[in-house]
Amino acid sequence: MGDERRGRNHLVLTVPRGSPAMTATRDRTRPAVTWTPPLDSEALSHLLTKIHAWEAYDGEALLDDVATVLAEVIPEEEHVEDLAERLRSHLQRLVHIAVAAETEQDEQTARVIEQARAVRAKALPGDPRKAVGHLRRLGWTVNELMERLVAARCLKEAA
Repeated sequence: MGDERRGRNHLVLTVPRGSPAMTATRDRTRPAVTWTPPLDSEALSHLLTKIHAWEAYDGEALLDDVATVLAEVIPEEEHVEDLAERLRSHLQRLVHIAVAAETEQDEQTARVIEQARAVRAKALPGDPRKAVGHLRRLGWTVNELMERLVAARCLKEAA
């Protein structure tokens, strides 16, 4: 059929022209299936907006915010609204992690998730004392949910 020669790192096989090995081909024509994208342009645009707005989980920032609101020293009034917003953001992120990891199957975790959703939905009271109380409830809930997720091995324990 042909001759074999060994190259440096491979085998070279030469086949004479017109031999059956050169001309034998199969007709492999099949109709191609038309590809359709999984999302339309509007859905892709929405997804891209969500990706741009995404913020990674920051355990250190979470612990700093929790420590600030649960400390014996009451946060200054001008920082209360900002702290509340950050704690709500931490809660939202933790709830998403908990739901994605299906930890709500545990009764205690499910209770904390529901509590997190409820306290996150409440508006910050206008009265400074009530606002600090609300901040502390937010902080306590963030801390409790984080501990449940660490126990479920969804998060690494923060220092």
